[in-house]
Amino acid sequence: MKLPNGDKAQLGDKIERYSLNLHHAKGKDKAILFNNRLGITLENKDQLEIALLDAAVHQEAEIYKIDDYGTHYDIKFFMATATGSSWVLSCWIIRTNEDFPRLTNTYPVDQ
Repeated sequence: MKLPNGDKAQLGDKIERYSLNLHHAKGKDKAILFNNRLGITLENKDQLEIALLDAAVHQEAEIYKIDDYGTHYDIKFFMATATGSSWVLSCWIIRTNEDFPRLTNTYPVDQ
């Protein structure tokens, strides 16, 4: 299945505040993985943002869970940069009473 309303996906500040933040207690490990595998840092985060928004529209999604907050989806996609390549997991939520997906997490994963 495709992510519902993937063309309306919003990234918010999750990438800057968490996934690529070397100073975040939990996010720093993701930031290190993005840098080591793909050469992505806060300075060139646009590559990741473009890939995430493209995946939200074109890649297959699966429901991870449904809870009081909304429906949670996972999308796993392959990403390549001039520095390297990796599978990337992106996690999204469509909150109850909303009709668009919001990024909740993203990080490189093994296939």
